[in-house]
Amino acid sequence: MSLVELIAQADERGLAASGMACLDRCVPLLGGDDETLRPLWGSLAEDAAAEEWAERLEQIRGKLDAVHGADGTRGAEVAAELAYRMLTTAPAERSTAVLRGWAQACSVTALRVHRILDGGDPAEDAADAVEAAREGRTEGLPLSPLCSAELRRQITVLEVLAGHGPAGLRRALEVSTEGRRVLVAALSRRNRRDG
Repeated sequence: MSLVELIAQADERGLAASGMACLDRCVPLLGGDDETLRPLWGSLAEDAAAEEWAERLEQIRGKLDAVHGADGTRGAEVAAELAYRMLTTAPAERSTAVLRGWAQACSVTALRVHRILDGGDPAEDAADAVEAAREGRTEGLPLSPLCSAELRRQITVLEVLAGHGPAGLRRALEVSTEGRRVLVAALSRRNRRDG
């Protein structure tokens, strides 16, 4: 199944995890680390209270707002702004209808961030290529290695949650942690090149 189809079929937990995983992989652009979104991941556990999502989201926003933009050496400004938009648009309401739109937007945004960090021109509109990749039409697409790997991670997170429900959260978190480390390495390379 394509990424678009997986998002269309995902349940509330899968959608929340999908959007959050995209944000989690990009959180270093906002000054965050491996632990930044962990409380939010915890709010998706089977035994978590419904209101935990909104409470933890607000706490994380407060922490990341404090460091966002404080250091101009974090890498591509456009990529950081895109990542920040994922955070600010995260819905406090954990409903399927609201989360589906956010998960779709995060998917596109995370792919754009990875394209930029892999040397893509931030001003160049690659929306058609990103959408084609999300629809599974990757043959002949000029996808960078970083962008291709991000696409695979997004698909893996949704497949794991669709197949295992709450039990798949640990694997989804592992996929995001791996992707975050790849992004940090790409950001470091970019800073060395630009610096």
